[in-house]
Amino acid sequence: MNRQLTAIVEREGDGYVALCPEVDVASQGDTVTEARDNLTEALSLFFETASAEEAEEMDRRLRSEVYVTRVEVAIG
Repeated sequence: MNRQLTAIVEREGDGYVALCPEVDVASQGDTVTEARDNLTEALSLFFETASAEEAEEMDRRLRSEVYVTRVEVAIG
């Protein structure tokens, strides 16, 4: 079974960090592609080793639509 999950990739220092907010799994890499691929691998391992309780919690947290956007906030 395949699942569509969100990957948020941000530059951090000299590399990139990729985060899947639905299950709080993260990985990193030297490029955006490497960070995303490493996140995919980490997610696969996470789902393979999840307990029954973790699997139930994941099902509750997953959403059919996720939007990632930027907002502007006045500070000060």
